[in-house]
Amino acid sequence: MDGILVVAKPVGPTSHDIVGLIRRLSATKRVGHGGTLDPFASGVLPIFLGKATRLVEYHLGDRKRYRATVCFGASSTTDDLEGDLTPSTGPAPAEPDVAAALAAFRGPISQRPPDYSAIKVAGRRAYAMARAGQSVELAPRDVTIHSIEIESWDATDPERPVAIVDVECSAGTYIRSLARDLGAAVGSAAYLGALVRTASGQFRLESAIDVEAVRAAAADDPAALERLLLPVDAGLDHLPRLTVDAATIGALVRGQAAARPGDVEIHDLPDGDRPILVVDADGGLVAIATLKRGRLAPDKVLVEAPAATARV
Repeated sequence: MDGILVVAKPVGPTSHDIVGLIRRLSATKRVGHGGTLDPFASGVLPIFLGKATRLVEYHLGDRKRYRATVCFGASSTTDDLEGDLTPSTGPAPAEPDVAAALAAFRGPISQRPPDYSAIKVAGRRAYAMARAGQSVELAPRDVTIHSIEIESWDATDPERPVAIVDVECSAGTYIRSLARDLGAAVGSAAYLGALVRTASGQFRLESAIDVEAVRAAAADDPAALERLLLPVDAGLDHLPRLTVDAATIGALVRGQAAARPGDVEIHDLPDGDRPILVVDADGGLVAIATLKRGRLAPDKVLVEAPAATARV
């Protein structure tokens, strides 16, 4: 099977678990995902099957959107609900204080990843070092918070208020770090109590498919599961798209740069490393290419070369 399955990951399984499940249900060897979600997190998890796995790299920089539950009044060793909690010594914040503090988190920021993360330090995972009681020094990383707003505020326990925060951010942002740093910014402490990814690039939670629905489709017949797939180039509408003729397709399939992409004007296309979606007359994706000095250079070819015609 070739295509993208946008799964609504539940709380509990790892992203790798979901990949393994889809691999078994679809009987497809090449399966990958488009951005890890921790086991305690849920939400949008794009799964790439077959030829679509070759396009995962073009999704890795996609913006993400989350609904984060930030619990004030305590810190966590893991910066989330799964760690050991320590009550804050500072006063609990009020909603206006938190809302005002969000301004400092909008735009480009530098954040320190959680000690319990998969980042490698001298060849070892940071979380393995932290679990062993070793000191972990992780370098800050630059990320961008495109928007961050409080959706709701719960002060039922005035000493430990909870905020539901909507965050849109660049790839690579740690929402656990964001929760931790937001607590520090208001003179308290905070950790991430729950996390839902509501969007990954152009893929949205409202159109994601529940895991049980995927199981049910696979139990019906392979065609039912295949009908849940989006095209291999779904979610790449931000890339330029070029329709070419059969001669150009033939050159690209042979690994050759095409001197002239069909009858299409190319002066408005970006020259350089920006990927271009090359499609046939029916809109089917043929290849990913780049334009170099007016020539289409194939990067990834997604169709097979036509079989040679036998001579008689």
